[in-house]
Amino acid sequence: MTQSATWSDDRVTALKVLWQSGASASQIARQLGGVTRNAVIGKVHRLGLSGRATPSRPGRAPRTSPLRAPRPERSPPFPRPRLRAAVPVAPEDPGLVHDMSRLQAHMCKWPIGDPKAADFSFCGRAADGPYCPTHSAAGVRAGTAWRADRDPTVRRALAGLI
Repeated sequence: MTQSATWSDDRVTALKVLWQSGASASQIARQLGGVTRNAVIGKVHRLGLSGRATPSRPGRAPRTSPLRAPRPERSPPFPRPRLRAAVPVAPEDPGLVHDMSRLQAHMCKWPIGDPKAADFSFCGRAADGPYCPTHSAAGVRAGTAWRADRDPTVRRALAGLI
């Protein structure tokens, strides 16, 4: 990092005057020459010149763009699933299997109770997969499934970027 201009007493005085008059850091840097906007901001901070007599004035007039008509609301590209209200679940009956070693392939493996408690068990009812239909429905929330169109890696692959 090179230092092309130093902060002489005259430059510091000019900085103070310009800052109090409301000039922006960019304007002050241009007038002093040889310093950047960030150098001016740093010097103002080190000098403790936080307050201003007038707020800074931008170097150009604010842009006025023609008023645009509001965009029409777009409907979502696919219907969103309606979420069902949570139905309070009554406490479950004790499970049919109390020992994990007795669970077989087509038995529900839904845990019931606290694993550290003596009355801990597994559901054990007939199942197509890891859980019976009742526990399969209880263990799935609507709208949380993986979707290919939202996966960034899949999107990049489809766009031919990978």
